[in-house]
Amino acid sequence: MRWKDRPIVAFDTETTGFEPFLNGDRVVEVGISLLRVNDDGQVISQEDHQWLVNPAMPIPASSSRVHHIYDKDVVDSPRFEEIAEDVHALLKDAITVAHNAVFDRNMLSAEFKRAGMDWPEPLAEFDTFPMSLKQYPKAEYHNLGELCKRLNISLAEAHRAAADAAACGRCFTEMVRIAGVSDDLDALLTFGHGLGPFPEGGPFARLESGAVVFTEGPHTGEPVAHHPIHLAWMAKARENSAQGWRWRYSDESRAWAERWLTVRAAGKRRTSGKSFHAQDWVIDSCIVPDRRGP
Repeated sequence: MRWKDRPIVAFDTETTGFEPFLNGDRVVEVGISLLRVNDDGQVISQEDHQWLVNPAMPIPASSSRVHHIYDKDVVDSPRFEEIAEDVHALLKDAITVAHNAVFDRNMLSAEFKRAGMDWPEPLAEFDTFPMSLKQYPKAEYHNLGELCKRLNISLAEAHRAAADAAACGRCFTEMVRIAGVSDDLDALLTFGHGLGPFPEGGPFARLESGAVVFTEGPHTGEPVAHHPIHLAWMAKARENSAQGWRWRYSDESRAWAERWLTVRAAGKRRTSGKSFHAQDWVIDSCIVPDRRGP
């Protein structure tokens, strides 16, 4: 499958905090940058979208100091459910990119859930943070600003969603261009260690809403995203047959399950060697327990 004729959609969020599920933190700004490239991998068009969002809760001062968005800035802005369909439509069936994607994806997933919608399950998902680690293993820092410097990408207004999204998208396309990745989606997925479409003929199906669901087993018809433990079991499941023990699922299905778990469950490397809080990984404490031991 070709990818260079498809939109590359980079996204970023600014929020009230780090924990959308445990503490109910909300999105206060969404930025999406839609990029298209030519056959040489050069960006030929860029379409930016930005929404300030009323989170229906006070924005903590600690968060405002980072993104400079205050209660007064969003008091007349729409709630997320008022922009949810527009955001969903841009992400659906696209090649999506984010920096520390697990955080922004979790924030948006929680907002979509409140709006009665599923995560749109894009065609492919990439994270420029692990891509930076892979491409620049000797670099000390891999935040978006440092990655932009290495790639000579402009980031004029850091920690604002639209600017960060555009810079992230440009970093992605530039790393891909420099590497000379061919116009083949499998080659792009291998290079960027991204999550692509599930294999045909496997135990998965895609609903009209975009959600990927199981087609067999105890969770038939339910979204894969709701049962990562079952997905992990599928990646390792064996069964006994007349020929002896064998894998229960095909190599392609098991590989996809493992890639899903890697991409969706992976978080930012720890910023502190002394603590084990959700904030250290920029993911929710529903995934990483908040161990406040000595």
